[in-house]
Amino acid sequence: MFYPLENLRDYDIVLASGSPRRRELLAMLDIEFRVDTSHSVDETVPLGLVAEEVPLYLSRLKASAFPLTTADRRLVITADTVVIIDGEVLGKPHDEEEACAMLRRLQGRGQKVVTGVTVRTSDREITFGAESQVMFALLSDDEISYYVHRYRPLDKAGAYGIQEWIGAAGIRGIEGSFYNVMGLPVHRLYDCLKGIK
Repeated sequence: MFYPLENLRDYDIVLASGSPRRRELLAMLDIEFRVDTSHSVDETVPLGLVAEEVPLYLSRLKASAFPLTTADRRLVITADTVVIIDGEVLGKPHDEEEACAMLRRLQGRGQKVVTGVTVRTSDREITFGAESQVMFALLSDDEISYYVHRYRPLDKAGAYGIQEWIGAAGIRGIEGSFYNVMGLPVHRLYDCLKGIK
């Protein structure tokens, strides 16, 4: 009988993310894994780093926080997602006011969502990025306020979760992976994991 990613059966697969969305998406690949968020890092980004490189840099930084010995059988998966508009990274809003301001800036426009993913074992590290274009519809201040107060998207880059109300009511289209916009490009990750020995 076929089992997806049977090549990983001897690994202790660790998702180093507290995101419930990433946990849900990784579970879609039908592999056993556990979550470990005990190795936090200072997510300060070097000055001058190009916006599209930020999530790749941060995913590598998160992966490097796990001390792996040569005999270690852990396979660590880390990720970081950013929203980019006008060449600027929009991270997670600090409060509801900032969330509303971000959504006012995004509404009626297209933006880029980039996720950096790092897969690390004791003897190799692979980092890749995935990019999606998201086109927002025009939204009224009442609609933006409703979404922010009802769903409180303070833990989401760009102040929105595409799988929530705003994704259904306010997003005109996507080019690229929907799951990437949620926070983990699972197809690209699956292809990467198939190559691990």
